[in-house]
Amino acid sequence: MARLSEETGEIAREMNHLYGTKKKKFSEEKKELGQELSDVIFTVCCIANNSGINLQEYWTKMMKEKHYGRDNERFDRVS
Repeated sequence: MARLSEETGEIAREMNHLYGTKKKKFSEEKKELGQELSDVIFTVCCIANNSGINLQEYWTKMMKEKHYGRDNERFDRVS
């Protein structure tokens, strides 16, 4: 869980640099938001695998409930 908190914090830092008032210092390492997001996905996958959880099954269920149900009109469809 500490790893997930660390990675989530790195996303927050990058979001703050990109969209917030705190700009990156010259001495700070350049990181990409996409890389930080993928680090969180990787960490979540590791937690799921370690716990014997089939994420694909839960992802499909969540998409049916949220994307195709509750949030059906929220997003533009891309064909």
